[in-house]
Amino acid sequence: MQISPSILSADFANLEAELRRIANADWAHVDVMDGHFVPNLTLGLPVVEALARVSPIPLDCHLMIEDPDRWAPRYAEAGGSSVTFHIEAAHDPRALARNLRALGARAGMAIKPGTSFAPYEELLPDLDMVLVMTVEPGFGGQSFMADQMPKVAQVREAVRRHGGEIWVQVDGGVSASTIEQCAEAGADVFVAGSAVYGAEDAAAAVDELRELAANHQH
Repeated sequence: MQISPSILSADFANLEAELRRIANADWAHVDVMDGHFVPNLTLGLPVVEALARVSPIPLDCHLMIEDPDRWAPRYAEAGGSSVTFHIEAAHDPRALARNLRALGARAGMAIKPGTSFAPYEELLPDLDMVLVMTVEPGFGGQSFMADQMPKVAQVREAVRRHGGEIWVQVDGGVSASTIEQCAEAGADVFVAGSAVYGAEDAAAAVDELRELAANHQH
């Protein structure tokens, strides 16, 4: 059970200090948005490079961008230990996943709430993680979409059939009140933004979320 707090909910003026607040987490989730694939605009390669130099934990880069085939490998080179691209934006997802792995990063595939997983199951041997979005990508603070839990269970079952260590991540509205159903559905990596950074003690929030997930592990 891994917790990946989203720095989208952190204080952007003090990112190094904000990373230290979550040093007990497994990953720091970095939401990269280009203003094209999603309407919001966040941060890009120079910031990821800077974060990689100071972060006490590895960076989990979630690319909500157009043309990930071109750009995603550069995030691996910039220091992203895990790089996740959206299947809706990738032109050759298998080649992209293999490229990310060749650069030493974990390769992740993200799917929007309205996207079916079934057509992409065949990509599992080239993936290290599948991210099931539990909100529409592009903005923080949205309400959790419980109707995505069957998709989480579907991905977990597909992973079980294929074998290998492929993580199932959920991102969007994950909190102390929703993480248990995510774990029960089969998720094992949890992105939480405001649930961690909105807490007075971010590290304690990370520990609480991890314990709640572990107690309801699929």
